[in-house]
Amino acid sequence: MMLLTKEVRAKLPPLYSTENTKDPLVICKFFLPDFSWTWYVIEFDGKDTFYGYVAGDDCELGYFSLSELASVRGKFGLPLERDLYFKPQPLSQVRKLHE
Repeated sequence: MMLLTKEVRAKLPPLYSTENTKDPLVICKFFLPDFSWTWYVIEFDGKDTFYGYVAGDDCELGYFSLSELASVRGKFGLPLERDLYFKPQPLSQVRKLHE
């Protein structure tokens, strides 16, 4: 699966463009089908670096890279996937999913 299509790239705001937005829009979601970690993307530098919300052992906002995500494998060796059914939504709604 292509993790980041041209269509999704076009929807992602540039890095730092939403830093003054109280409740930024989460554009896409990546997940491991055989593990509990999920990455929600808010911004992208157009090359490799994302800014978003990571729900793993802890939940936090931070930076992560497309190249790292492409190499991640879950417990049974399954690769990362992009949630094809994820609809953009405010960060506050995403946070509620992991409370």
